[in-house]
Parts: sequence; structure tokens; C-alpha cells
Amino acid sequence: MLYPLYEAGHLWLAPLRMAAEATRIACENPFNPLAYAPQSRAVAAGCEMFERATRVYTKPDFRLGVPERVVWESPFCRAVAFGEPGPELAARPKLLIVAPMSGHYATLLRGTVEGFLPTHQVVITDWTDARQVPLAAGRFGLDDYVDTCIQLFEALGPDLHVAAVCQPSVPVLAAIARMEAEGNPLVPRSATVIGGPIDTRRAPTAVNALATEKGFPWFEQNCIHTVPPGYPGAGRAVYPGFLQLAGFMGMNLERHADAHHAMFDHLVRGDGDSAAKHRAFYDEYLAVMDLTAEFYLETIRRVFIDHELPRGVFHHRGRKVDLGAIRRCHLMAIEGEKDDITGIGQTRAALELAVNLPESAKAYHLQPGAGHYGIFNGARFRAEIVPLMRGFMERSMEAARPAPERASEVDTRPILLPVEPALAQPQRHAVPPRARRPDWAVWRDAPTPNERPEQRIG
Repeated sequence: MLYPLYEAGHLWLAPLRMAAEATRIACENPFNPLAYAPQSRAVAAGCEMFERATRVYTKPDFRLGVPERVVWESPFCRAVAFGEPGPELAARPKLLIVAPMSGHYATLLRGTVEGFLPTHQVVITDWTDARQVPLAAGRFGLDDYVDTCIQLFEALGPDLHVAAVCQPSVPVLAAIARMEAEGNPLVPRSATVIGGPIDTRRAPTAVNALATEKGFPWFEQNCIHTVPPGYPGAGRAVYPGFLQLAGFMGMNLERHADAHHAMFDHLVRGDGDSAAKHRAFYDEYLAVMDLTAEFYLETIRRVFIDHELPRGVFHHRGRKVDLGAIRRCHLMAIEGEKDDITGIGQTRAALELAVNLPESAKAYHLQPGAGHYGIFNGARFRAEIVPLMRGFMERSMEAARPAPERASEVDTRPILLPVEPALAQPQRHAVPPRARRPDWAVWRDAPTPNERPEQRIG
């Protein structure tokens, strides 16, 4: 009943929103004598704050100033490529950014995409709001996510680089391990996992603790609701976006309250630039999407409660996923010193689990002073992390560069709209893990596994 009550609440508030917006326009109209009264700005500011707090935010645009085109599509995901196809774009390496399917839209990674536009053919996964997907399209669980990754890797062709931001780190690594175990020639050249929950037993955060404290039945009983009539996905069981948003806001309630109080002050003082920055941020932050119930619940159980991947019991379509199978795809792990979502060491665990990957094919970076958002967006990301990722991808290409007489065979064609490929064939031979002491090709003076966090900063 919660979803229909939420929808009814928005419908009930619609006339009040319209009245508030009309009042704001009247108080800001230069032809209205009352607009010059001392209280007019405060009234207009209050009306705007009310309207923004009660509206439903739609999916934002990327607004990167370059052409966008869909190069792959399924009911639950589109792959969006950026840039004008041509020889200049074709000469650049291919980078797939796998955006998290965790509430916010892929446009939250606008800055991540922008950081690589000058040097790469950039493609991003644009996940579909589950309430917009008809029931006839079927389910979408964690195995389906891994399938989608494999299909995308195959569709985008050879010498592909992948960057997984937060939540998709687990399915991306699982997809790569499956492809490696089966000898798939289209396995990505490199994969960078950024703030990913590979092993949430390490340095658990409040987000990680919530999963273990509440237990799986609590999430199943309290977080899953049915899409009401009026949407294409009516009848689908989902984890609603408005519940996710309530969780996001609740984690930092004081910070959001201070931000909105500051917004009110900016409006009253007529500080248009500061108010515009607030609007831009919250237009993005407050736009959320529903997740399929099966994907959300499977992620909670398999990633955050049972820790299947680091324990070596993760299976995809009944076949075991072993990161020890990774031998060709170079791996880089990036973490933030002040990340309160993914604790230090959780992402780095991927390098330890890939026991058969040469140490020269691994890299690790701990970004000083950066929180979760700062390791894939913002000034530190652009100035420090982007150059490191570019260098790492270049090194992975050098390691597999063909001999001079075969250089002409390298595929540098621009990404085109492909036909959806078949999934990889079942595994025939498991790759036995080879135990050894980790000794990363570390970037930026990253620590050995036994160093304390304070030794990482230097």
C-alpha cells in the first residue's frame, strides 16, 4: 500500500505546488508593486523551497555538449556513446563506464564521463527505471546483470577498457572472470573498480552494518513494493526510488538541512549564482529510479550479507565464479580515504582475489581526502584520478600490443550499433587458483596490506 499512498500524496499536493509557484512568480514580478516590499523575497524563497521539496524530479540529461547515440539496448539498459563518429573518435581507445544501478540515474556520473571525453570513445550504461519496464520483459536479477555486462563487453569489441563505479564492481568482475575461464577473446583489456563493495567484511561502514544488523527478511518485508497502475511496469515488484532517496537523505540529514537553509538565505539575499549551484545539484540528487526487487534483494544477500565473491562461493547461472581465472584483463582498484560508503580495503580485495594475474597487471590508488563521491567526480577526480586511470589503460595496451607486422590488424573502428550477441558458452575447464603473497604494482605510494590507514597518506 505504500506506493499508492506515496502517489496519492503527490496528487494531493499538486494544487498547493501550483499555488506556491504562482505566488513566487507574483512576488518576483517587477510589474507588481508588492514585489518591492521587504518581505517579498522571503515569501518567494519559501514558495520555491516548498515547490522543490514536493515535486517529482524527472531523469536529468547528460548535457555534455557532444552528440549522444544508443549503441546497445535491452529492456533494462541502454549503452549510450558520446562524440561524433569519425576518424578522430575511432583512433581513441574504447572505455565503457558501468554506472551503478542503485537509485540514481547514470547522469550522476556526468563528471566521470566528461573526464575521459577528450581522450577516449566513452560509453556508459544507462539503466532503465524498473517502473517503466513492462512485466512481459521478465525479471532482472544479479545473474542478469552479469549477463548484461558480458553482452556489452562482446558487443563493444576488442581492446575495451571498463570502469565500474561502486555497486557494479561485483558483477563486472564476475563477468570478466567467467569470460576468462571460458577463453573468450573479447575479455576487456583492463578494468578499473572504483569504490566497489568487493569484500564488505573489511572496514565495514554504516551502510554495510545495516545489512547485517537488519537481516535479509527485514529488507524483503519492508523495502519491496508493487508498482501501481499508471506506469508501464504496473504490477512489478520493486525497491522504490522514493524509499532509496529517504535512505540517502537520512544518512546525512543534518548536512541536507543545512544546505536547504543556505539555499533559502541565498534566495532572500538575491545570490543567484549560489542558488543555481544548489538547484543543479539537487535536481540530480533528488531524481531517483526504482530497482527490480530481485536485483535489490539478491545484491543485499549475496554481496552484503553472505559475501559470496570473496568467500569463493559466488555462482553465475549455476557456474562458479573464480577471480583466480583472471589472467589477461589488467585490474586497478581505487578507494577514497574518507569514503563512508565503501570502507578502505573493500575494493582492494579484488587485487588479492585475482591470484593468477601478474603483479605488473595490477594497480592500486588510495585518494587522500576524498569521500565516496570524490573518487569518481569533482576536482580531485579530474586532477589526480583521471590521469592515473589513463596511464593504467595505456600500460595495459602496451602489454598486449601486437608485433609491428600485425599492427594493421588492430581494431580501431568506432563503436556502432551492434546486434545483441549470444551469451558466453559454459565453462569447460576451471582455472586453479595459485596462492601467493600480494605485491601490487602500486601507484601513488599505496600501502602494503599490513600498513595502517594513517601510513597511506604520507
